[in-house]
Amino acid sequence: MPSFEVIITAFLAISLTASIISSRTRTPYTIVLVLFGLAIAGSYLPSLLGVNLLYDNLIGGGLFVGLVLPPLLFETMMNIRYEDLRSVVRPALRLATVGVVIATIVGGLFLWQIARLPLVSSFVFASLIAPTDTATVLEIFRRARLPRKLSTLMETEAAFNDATGIAIFTIVITSYNVSQLSLFRAATSFATILGGGVLVGLAVALGAHFLSRIVTDPMSETMITITAVYGSFTVAQALGVSGLVAVAIGGLYYGNSTLKTWVRPQTTRIVRNFWRIMAFIANSLAFLYIGLSTDLSKIVADLLPIAIAFSAVILARVATVYPLLGTSKVDNAPIPRSWKNVALLGGMKGALSIALAASLYKQFYQPRDRSDILSLQKAWLSQHIGSAVQVLCRCFTGGRENF
Repeated sequence: MPSFEVIITAFLAISLTASIISSRTRTPYTIVLVLFGLAIAGSYLPSLLGVNLLYDNLIGGGLFVGLVLPPLLFETMMNIRYEDLRSVVRPALRLATVGVVIATIVGGLFLWQIARLPLVSSFVFASLIAPTDTATVLEIFRRARLPRKLSTLMETEAAFNDATGIAIFTIVITSYNVSQLSLFRAATSFATILGGGVLVGLAVALGAHFLSRIVTDPMSETMITITAVYGSFTVAQALGVSGLVAVAIGGLYYGNSTLKTWVRPQTTRIVRNFWRIMAFIANSLAFLYIGLSTDLSKIVADLLPIAIAFSAVILARVATVYPLLGTSKVDNAPIPRSWKNVALLGGMKGALSIALAASLYKQFYQPRDRSDILSLQKAWLSQHIGSAVQVLCRCFTGGRENF
């Protein structure tokens, strides 16, 4: 097993090479990373580069969500304007809450009644695949250069739907041997996870705001933000609430209040540049992992369950986006159909779904149920990349004039 020094060096070398290729060919950096990962996964290099060690620590150990997603989320939310958020917050939160519930129900019913999979397998898979992926949504929509308010809508959904997804997944798992599901318990669990994350995020953001008033040098200010990001996530997780929601709230407050009132312009530039670099590294790790963790031979062998899972995910997203956005408004005007189409194709799945799937080994003991769910989970990669490509095609072809 290679040392961590070898793994880090290989990661940096691959990221640098992918960045150079991306800049020379104008190919999205993340797509180049995924292709690099696929090429490595199909060779003898995974054992040399410690891919299994990477998986065991990042996914099995639960570090992926806590290590990679906070800098991505903080950097994005720090740059969202309050005025843009106010205009889209209602439809975004509807997608992040009611939308996840609808997606779970529709996807579960499709797999259970149409695909004829076991009841438990159907709804567990539907619940873990319902939330959209923060890392992918943020990266793809940044590169696509969509209208600011549409990007804000999708980014806000991705930032807040993890609380709903975790709550629903936990409820489905805990009801495995329970005859009736308590709606009161479900509502309480969701309110605790989401509301607790908001409160922790605000508390840490206020603390960071106070500290920013008594420091003047850029290095200290940068350390305040690092402590606030990972501190808010850690405290929230320790309290059993959403760490990603806490980071999102902290980013919003810091970018729209602290940076505008107490931080000097030169320090602001340094802090923003630091978090751009952190987000770049986090994106590199996330998308390289996608490629490294993929076995194309297994995907080819499991095309049928992949097709079934893909159909369930798309159907669930359709049943979510068009009804909820069709009855919502932005700036007192109906949401354009082109926005709905992009929101549909932007329902990509990733890190949170992987983390929830990894927890199934400890939750399920019936071999058939576990194998059914894990076979379906293999579909997340194809849906993940497919949706990203479709979003880019939609944005860079004839659809843009409709925005």
